[in-house]
Amino acid sequence: MGRRSRLSRASAARRRVLGMTFDDGLVTANITMSLDGFVAGPNQSLEDPLGENGESLHRWMFEQPDEAQPIVDQILAPRAYIMGRNMFGPVRGDWPDDSWKGWWGDDPPYHGPVFVLTHHPREPVEMEGGTTFHFVTTGIHDALDRARAAMGAEGRISIAGGASTVQQYLRAGLIDRIIVSVAPITLGSGESLFAGLDLELTPIDVLQTDLVTHITYDVPR
Repeated sequence: MGRRSRLSRASAARRRVLGMTFDDGLVTANITMSLDGFVAGPNQSLEDPLGENGESLHRWMFEQPDEAQPIVDQILAPRAYIMGRNMFGPVRGDWPDDSWKGWWGDDPPYHGPVFVLTHHPREPVEMEGGTTFHFVTTGIHDALDRARAAMGAEGRISIAGGASTVQQYLRAGLIDRIIVSVAPITLGSGESLFAGLDLELTPIDVLQTDLVTHITYDVPR
C-alpha cells in the first residue's frame, strides 16, 4: 500500500475515532499485544523493559506516526491514569530513594494525575508538563475513586497498564472499553493479557495498517 493511500485511510480513521467525545466518563484501556496474546516478551529487565523482542510490538507507533495518531490521541485523551508499579518502573520492594521517576524523562506524556498501584508508600512525584505520580497502597477501587475525584465526573480515565493491572480491572468489571492493538508477530512467551480471564467482548471498531490491527471493544458489565 502506498504512503498516500495509507495517509488517506489514517485521515478518515482520525475523523471517525476523534469524532467520539473524550469527556464521556468512560474507564478505558489501550494495550498492544502479539498474535499469541503477550504484551511483553520474556526476561524483562531495566535494559529491556518489554522483554525479548517486546519493542517490536510498538513498531506501528514509531514507524507509522501519521497512521498511529488516532490511537495515540485516544491513549493521551484521558484526564487521569492508573498504572501498576511494574509499568512505572523496575524497582521492587521498598523504595530505596526517590531517584526513580518513571521511564518517560522529565516531561511524561500524561500531563495529568497518574495513580500508581503499589504495596509501598511514597510521596507524590511532580513532573514537568502537569504530570504528578501518586502512589496508592489501598487497592484498585480506591485508585479509581481517587482518579474520579481528580478529573471530575465527565473526563475519561485510562487503565494504562501493565497487563496485570488491566486484568485486575477487567476481572472487577471496572473497564468500559478497551482498545487492543494486535501486532502481527508472535513472542512465544512473556506477559499475557487475557490469561485466566473469562470475557465476552463486543467489537465496535477496527483500524488497521500493515503493522497493527486496532480493535476497539466494549466491555459488558
